[in-house]
Amino acid sequence: GKNEYDLLVIGGGSGGLACAKEAAQFGRKVAVLDYVDPSPQGTMWGLGGTCVNVGCIPKKLVHHAALLGGALKDAQHYGWNISQPVHHTWSVMAQGVQNYVKSLNWGHRVQLQEKKVKYFNIKGRFSDPHTVRGLTKAGKETVVTADNIVIATGGRPKYPVDVAGALEYGITSDDLFWLKESPGKTLPSFLLYVSLECAGFLTGIGLDTTVMMRSVPLRGFDQAQMASLVTEHMESYGTKFLKRCFPTKVEKLKSNRLQVTWKNADLDKEETDSFDTVMWAVGRAPDTKTLNLETVGVKTNSETGKIIVDASEATSVPHIYAVGDITEGRPELTPTAIAAGKLLAQRLFGQSSELMDYDNVPTTVFTPLEYGCVGLSEEAAVQRHGADNIEVYHAYYKPLEFTVAERDAAQCYIKMVCLREREQRILGLHFIGPNAGEVIQGFALGIKCGATYPQMMKTVGIHPTCAEEVTKLHITKRSGLDATVTGC
Repeated sequence: GKNEYDLLVIGGGSGGLACAKEAAQFGRKVAVLDYVDPSPQGTMWGLGGTCVNVGCIPKKLVHHAALLGGALKDAQHYGWNISQPVHHTWSVMAQGVQNYVKSLNWGHRVQLQEKKVKYFNIKGRFSDPHTVRGLTKAGKETVVTADNIVIATGGRPKYPVDVAGALEYGITSDDLFWLKESPGKTLPSFLLYVSLECAGFLTGIGLDTTVMMRSVPLRGFDQAQMASLVTEHMESYGTKFLKRCFPTKVEKLKSNRLQVTWKNADLDKEETDSFDTVMWAVGRAPDTKTLNLETVGVKTNSETGKIIVDASEATSVPHIYAVGDITEGRPELTPTAIAAGKLLAQRLFGQSSELMDYDNVPTTVFTPLEYGCVGLSEEAAVQRHGADNIEVYHAYYKPLEFTVAERDAAQCYIKMVCLREREQRILGLHFIGPNAGEVIQGFALGIKCGATYPQMMKTVGIHPTCAEEVTKLHITKRSGLDATVTGC
C-alpha cells in the first residue's frame, strides 16, 4: 500500500533536523527517528545531535569560560582591582552549560511539533528499502514507511582498541561536558583538534592538563606553520605535552586515580603517571552498524564505514539519501550538514536543482589562541597546483589587546596561500589570534567569490582590529613548506 510519510529522517542531529523542517515547509508529511545510546560511561542526552549536546555548543561555552579566566588576569593591567588568585567552580559552569543544552533539546522538540513533524524516540533499522522498524523504551515495535528516507545518524567516539583498560576507565568528549564535578588532573590522549580544544579550556580554568601526542598535531590542517604555532602557544599557556608517546594501558589504583602507562618512542622506554581523568580523542565512527544497510543495498566505504553518496547526497539506493558526518568525503561540520539537509529537501520537494558546494568551507579550532581557516592548506595547495605555482603571503602581528597586559603574541600569525599566475586568486587563508572564527567568517565570503591578493590589498581594514592585519600582508615566501618564516 501507500507509504505513510513523504520523508523519514533517521537521526535528530543538525543535518537531519534541518532536512525534516525544510521538507515540512513544503507541506509534506515528515517523520524523524532519533535515539541516543548511552556512552560506555552511561552519558545520555536529548534531541539535537552531537553539535548541540556534546560538540560545538558546550565546547564554545566552556572555551568562553576559560577565556574569561584569562581576561581576569588581563583586567588588573587595565585598572580593575581583582584579588588573586581567582578560583573556578566546575559544577557551577557545568550546570549552566547543561541547562542551556537542555533548553535547546526542548526547543527542537517544540519546533518539530509546530511544523507538524512526527517525532519518534526510537532506534530504527531497515527491514526493506521503504520500511524502518524500531522498539520504543516500553518494548513496543513501531513500523514507519516512507517514500524517501534520509540517514543522518552522525558519529560516536572511537576508543583505542589496543590500550588495555581504555574502555573501562576512559571517557570521551561525549562524557566530558556532562560531568557534574571537575575532571581534575586530566590526560587528553591523541592529538585530534577536539583533544587540543578540550586541553586548552581545561588548562584555562586552572586544571593540570597533559596532552599525549603520538604524531603531528591537527592532522588535516595546515602543517607548515599553523599547527605547530597552536601547540607552541598552548605550551606557553600551561598545557603539557607528551610528544611521540602512545598509551599501552590504563589501570585503576586504590585511590581511584588512573595510572597510565605509555611508550616514549624517542627514549624507547615505558613511562607512567597517574591522573584523575583520561580522555580519548581517537576520532568518531559513523553510527550506522545497527541500521541494517547491507540488507537494503546502501553501499558504505569498507574502511571508514561511512555511506557513499553522490553530489546530490543520494546513496546507492535511489530514494535513500544521507547527509552529515556519516557521508564519505564530506567535512564533519555542523553548518555543512545543515546546508546539505536544507538543499536536499528543496530538491526533493521544492523543484530546486541546487547542490551543496563543499569548497571553501570556513572553520575554526577553539584553542586558547584560536585558529581559523578557509580554503586550502599550504600542503594541499602545493599538492594540487605544484610548488612553483604557489605564492604565500604571511606575517606575525600583535593584537592591540595584548599590549597593555603585556601578553606574548609570538604565535599570532596570518598566512594567505595564493596562485602565483595572473590575478593571484586566494586558495586559502589561515589566521591564528583572538576571535579567529569571527575574522575568518568575514573573509570567507570574499574567498568563496574568488577574491584575489590584489583585491585583498585594496580592501580598507577596520582600525585597530586583528582582522585589519589580513589586508596588509606584503611579505612573501615561495612554496613556504621549507622556507623560514619572517615577521613584520
